[in-house]
Amino acid sequence: MHTIVIGAGVVGMATAYTLHREGHQVSVVDAGPGPGLGTSRANGAQLSYSFVAPLADPAVLPKLPAWLLGRDTPLRWRPRLDPAQWRWCLDFLRACTRAQSRATTRELLALGLYSRLCVHELVGQERPAFDFSSAGKLLVYQDAASYGRALAQMDYQASLGCEQRALDRQACLDLEPALADIGASIAGAIYTPTEDAGDCLRLCDELARILRAAPGPARFHFNTPVSALRTENGRIVALSTPHGDLQADHYVLAGGTGAQALARRIGLDLRIYPLKGYSLTYDLTPDSVAPVSSISDIGRKVVYARLGQRLRVAGMVDIGAQDAHIDPRRVQSLRDDVARFFPRLNPAGAPQAWAGLRPARPDGKPLIGATPWRNLWLNAGHGGLGFTLAAGSARMLADLMRGRRPAVDPAAFALAA
Repeated sequence: MHTIVIGAGVVGMATAYTLHREGHQVSVVDAGPGPGLGTSRANGAQLSYSFVAPLADPAVLPKLPAWLLGRDTPLRWRPRLDPAQWRWCLDFLRACTRAQSRATTRELLALGLYSRLCVHELVGQERPAFDFSSAGKLLVYQDAASYGRALAQMDYQASLGCEQRALDRQACLDLEPALADIGASIAGAIYTPTEDAGDCLRLCDELARILRAAPGPARFHFNTPVSALRTENGRIVALSTPHGDLQADHYVLAGGTGAQALARRIGLDLRIYPLKGYSLTYDLTPDSVAPVSSISDIGRKVVYARLGQRLRVAGMVDIGAQDAHIDPRRVQSLRDDVARFFPRLNPAGAPQAWAGLRPARPDGKPLIGATPWRNLWLNAGHGGLGFTLAAGSARMLADLMRGRRPAVDPAAFALAA
């Protein structure tokens, strides 16, 4: 069975790898010149299997006026004359209920914990070189009220099988001495020992290497944008590209933000909208006081991940941005956050800045599974959790395509949901 995966980001590459291991003849098509060069290129680098609570949460609502109207805020909204933006924002607000947030957390946590098993299996079998580490993740709170709410969330996630523990200020500093400079302001922290980190771009490259070297190697069509899905009698019969049609038995739409436009052309609204984020990558020196664990500054919504002798810093949500242009003000804001949190970072020069468009859905859940078109499948809309959920999502989709029941209930991620 020949399957074409549309999209060579981490979700598409994980899908191609998993389907190839299932015995599919696999082709990957992408508009870019290589794998992982879109949103996967320089993301937050955290594999946060347990930290999957959606952005759509009632606790967000009181913060929205300040966030949306401010210039230097974690979330920034720029209204556009775009009906899709307004529909997405209204759907997001509808999802900001306690019941919806808890249900989504439960569903994403099940997929996240399953994805962790799949990631560790991949690492054990293939030994990909992508600066993988398992040093855990530390959520740092500098506001007592926020920390109190986080403890309630921790108790809820514990009831779902999540392994986390609360730390007071001193326990937090004992675990991560690099936080000493902000120690006096720490209200508390939550530590999850099972979280990982890694370089998403390098993993995409490694998966491409593995697929090329395998028996019956995968085929890659880079610099090949897909302009249309050609349909006939309830099926996809070909992909239209500038280099001619591409045909297969099955097609998987895993193309990040581009999945929305392709699906709309055949009558499917995936409700995917781009949320722009930024990252900085610092080269460290022997004098760098940098964290070993993954860190999340909850107040500023900034994450820090150690990648060997580099530190990846990521954050910001810009609603309304339609391209990956780097806004110098947002980059400077992120650099200021780093300077406050780790004033003795002492890097080897200026960081490398990056911006990308996260393919987000209003409720925070990706779409995984079948479509009304009999041979078209979805694995798209992971937002900021693409790296975290890619391996588990790919395994779930492979099971569905084979008619097997996945380890995680697929109903919550189905298009009808």
